[in-house]
Amino acid sequence: MASGTPPKVFHFKLVLLGDASVGKSCLVVRFAKGEFYEYQEPTIGAAFMTQTVSLSSEVVKYEIWDTAGQERYKSLAPMYYRGAAAAVIVFDITSRESFDAAKSWVAELQNTDTLIALAGNKSDLEASRAVEREMAKSYADQMGILYMETSAKSGQNVNELFHEIAVRLPKQSKEDDQSRGFAVGSQGGAASSTGCAGSC
Repeated sequence: MASGTPPKVFHFKLVLLGDASVGKSCLVVRFAKGEFYEYQEPTIGAAFMTQTVSLSSEVVKYEIWDTAGQERYKSLAPMYYRGAAAAVIVFDITSRESFDAAKSWVAELQNTDTLIALAGNKSDLEASRAVEREMAKSYADQMGILYMETSAKSGQNVNELFHEIAVRLPKQSKEDDQSRGFAVGSQGGAASSTGCAGSC
């Protein structure tokens, strides 16, 4: 990037999906604030935050919707993921049930234009693992989606996950006429609010 040239700023809507208590809110709080709370109140409906990722010549500004995982809120999810440039589908590596639920979300979004990333959260609980890394990675490869194991508690791979999505998104937005990711000349401020869910 030439000296003095401001980076191009892209705005993208990103949504987190997955079962309750897999650590969706914890991932968002770790990414957006660099913080971790052992106990979180469940998200009601959805919570909203913003955070940016700086690339070599671009800045990606995420508008993050963290959805509630409880079954009674599932019918609301399409309202939040509609028009999203990216979706992070989160499961808990100690819960096979949450992995099966994540597969259902992948199937639901598979025929959309949304870039899908699968996050196996709670990698700090390796001793209690119920979903083998190789199995999850093989599934992600088969579905053609990004897979990364994360720990909201330790911070492992959290920034890397959102950075990798950022690397992939601007290219996609340029190809599809920036319909869901639009560039602006300079970074604008945005209000953000937080809401946290379940166990991390």
